[in-house]
Amino acid sequence: MALVLPPPLLFPPQTQWHRNKGKTLRQVSACANQNQFTQTDIQKHKRSIDYLCKETIRDYVKNGFWGKALKMYYQMQRAGIKADRSVFLSVIKACGSLSDLQTGRKIHEDIIAKEFESDVFVGTALASMYAKCGSLENARRVFERIPEQNVVSWTALIAGYAQNGHPHEAFAFFNEMQVQGINPNSFTIVSVLRACADLFFLDQGKQIHCYAIRRGFEYDVVVGTGLVDMYTKCGNANIARNLFERMPTQNVVSWTAIIAGFSQNGHTHEAFAFFNEMQVRGIKPNIVTIVSVLPACADLSALEQGKQIHCFAIKNGFESDVVVVNGFMNVYAKCGNVNIVHKLFERMPERDLVSWTAIIAAYSQNGHSHEALAFFSEMQVHGIKPDSIAIVSVLPACAHLLALERGKQIHGYAIKHGFESDVDVVNGFINMYAKCGNINIAHNLFERMLERDVVSWNAIIAAYCQNGQPHEALAFFNEMRIEEIKPNSITMVSVLPACAHLLALEQGRQFHGYVIKSGFESDVVVVNGLVNMYAKCGNVNIAQKLFERMPVRDVVSWNVMILAFGIHGHGEDALTLFSKMQQTDTKPDHITFTAILTACSHAGLVDQGWQYFKCMKSDYGLAPELEHYACLVDLLGRAGHLVEAHDIIKKMPLNPGADVWGALLGACRIHCNVELGEAAAKHLFELVPNNAGYYVLLSNIYAEKCRWEDVVKLRTMMKERGVKKQPGWSVVAVHREVHTFLMGDRIHPQSEKIYATLDTLYRKMKKAGYVLNTNLVLHDVEGDAKENILCSHSEKLAISFGIINTSPGTSILIMKNLRVCSDCHSATKFISKIVGREIIVRDANRFHHLKDGLCSCEDYW
Repeated sequence: MALVLPPPLLFPPQTQWHRNKGKTLRQVSACANQNQFTQTDIQKHKRSIDYLCKETIRDYVKNGFWGKALKMYYQMQRAGIKADRSVFLSVIKACGSLSDLQTGRKIHEDIIAKEFESDVFVGTALASMYAKCGSLENARRVFERIPEQNVVSWTALIAGYAQNGHPHEAFAFFNEMQVQGINPNSFTIVSVLRACADLFFLDQGKQIHCYAIRRGFEYDVVVGTGLVDMYTKCGNANIARNLFERMPTQNVVSWTAIIAGFSQNGHTHEAFAFFNEMQVRGIKPNIVTIVSVLPACADLSALEQGKQIHCFAIKNGFESDVVVVNGFMNVYAKCGNVNIVHKLFERMPERDLVSWTAIIAAYSQNGHSHEALAFFSEMQVHGIKPDSIAIVSVLPACAHLLALERGKQIHGYAIKHGFESDVDVVNGFINMYAKCGNINIAHNLFERMLERDVVSWNAIIAAYCQNGQPHEALAFFNEMRIEEIKPNSITMVSVLPACAHLLALEQGRQFHGYVIKSGFESDVVVVNGLVNMYAKCGNVNIAQKLFERMPVRDVVSWNVMILAFGIHGHGEDALTLFSKMQQTDTKPDHITFTAILTACSHAGLVDQGWQYFKCMKSDYGLAPELEHYACLVDLLGRAGHLVEAHDIIKKMPLNPGADVWGALLGACRIHCNVELGEAAAKHLFELVPNNAGYYVLLSNIYAEKCRWEDVVKLRTMMKERGVKKQPGWSVVAVHREVHTFLMGDRIHPQSEKIYATLDTLYRKMKKAGYVLNTNLVLHDVEGDAKENILCSHSEKLAISFGIINTSPGTSILIMKNLRVCSDCHSATKFISKIVGREIIVRDANRFHHLKDGLCSCEDYW
């Protein structure tokens, strides 16, 4: 039997062994590596080979060649060379480092056979190995069989339980060791501090801190680092910083702990500062440091810093480490650079579950939903089973594509693999079903949750808001507070649209007060939500004041305010604000140009709108998307340039969607162009055959031209296709209650007063010169019938109710689900002058501020 030994070059030439044994062992090793050793040779050179094998194993373990150490161990066994305590200690360590439980058990059997199990050092090493392999029961059995347990044995067991997510048991063993009269050492303290961190046991952590001070470990670099880690994970970054700065010696582990702690607690700028300072002080970051600072890059979308750290990682040979590459993929994804993420992923020699999850999340977060779903499928083809994080990462892609069936398949997978009780996973499914319009399943999932966190409540509130049920959203918010779940900034952002939808300005003001009281007023996302809420509740002035007081603004802040000016008809103000934005470091995005084009359209600023549309590509490298072409067609069409608008559609590089053709049809309705209106409607009836609004628009054009036969044909077509016209409704908020009215509504308790008030107003309006526009009635009926239909439009009923139930001089705010008709617009101008009120009407497209007989739209809408 030949014994194969490694080349002599693998052994450090400066070891005592080489110096003493020199010539004999070199000859032995040379023979071995030429496969020239037989049993006779082994017997002849037994002492030298024995020593060589043991030194080889020790050197392999010392240099991290765990697999080679175990291979040499088995060669020793086959050659009949007996292992001693030092060999067992080395190979046990190798098994623990490789988490190789199967090999560890076999070596344990050898140890029992050689009667080394009762040795305190071997027993401690075995306990540590089992703990590192996750076999805590075996670790405990081995520990209990050690005749004399010392501080190292106890520390191994405590560390094992702490590292395997059993901090309560780690605490229990820590207390028991002291009862047994064993004083903890610095490594014991660090192990139990980890348990405190995992349980967020700040008070117990402080007690351990006091114990460390009493025992003189306060300035021990290992204990100091453990304390820094514990305090940061328990959310007390200030104490961690003070401890760190008082440490007499700081090593790379200490710096890494403070960087990781600040990064994990959202103090990303400070994490960066520590990372830079450690290098200034000559401390070279290691792999763990790199992995710890990368989340700070991701949170700040700090692309340049991320690239610098990437260069550092490449120069120092970290670029092939799978954990490091996963971290960089996350950074580039958060910075929107999906191409680099893809290249990193493709170049990885090995990929783990985190790698696949990172590429899925990268595509999902950046709107490449098809690619995200493709990678999710591919990972399973490669035999990688998605975990809860992978599932949560792919669900936004399903939501974005409205891929309900695919989402249901993933839901089935989650249930089958035991993820249905995972709070994060269920939150993701609530969001996905809500985005796909299935609010009932979302609600049922929420109701069945055994545990709910603030994200769960945010998800269900947002679900009802997104699906047009603001009352239910506000009800869930109130229930959340009854359950004593503290709302966070995302809660406020989720609930504010409900106030805007209901015109609940008073409730919105209450939320504003809560925001200030809760310290969210400096949160840019929350203030953006408040600006949007006030603007959509008709108070653009407060929205503007909030915007101007913002210390920090992101692109969303500018977009919200530009759009607010636009929908309120302040086109020039929107353009001025966009000019100010251009003078900042904030770059406009696609939504910015949608907002600015909308503002131009509502204000009739055709030349300026054209200019902004062209500069998207030339100045900012943003290719116009469908919504921008829809805005351009609307801009030109409203201004009467219908042929030019049609030419834009015919020449555009994208396939025009319903929004584009809908904009042209709406313009044809304004200017009563039958030919182009019919052309636009033809495309719309093919693209969205069940959308009643487009049938109504074409019917309005026919009615305006008194083409009643065509109106009847359209109605017949709608009936045959099962298309039902959406009823028009208007709401008015009075004394914190929202009242809804339909056309001809007579079920309201105050109906008699409402119609009596309208009769009085009509008499005064007619004296002032008001004439009903009966051409808007889509029925071929007599004039009196047409007048009755027009007089009972929902917005007129809402206005009458508002006048009756509010004090003289009070503004009245009305919301209409459809575009306000020209007769109601004209009537409201007269009413505003007669009653001396400002009447604010929010229709499907914009706001109308009517006062003293005039409207902010200047009759251009």
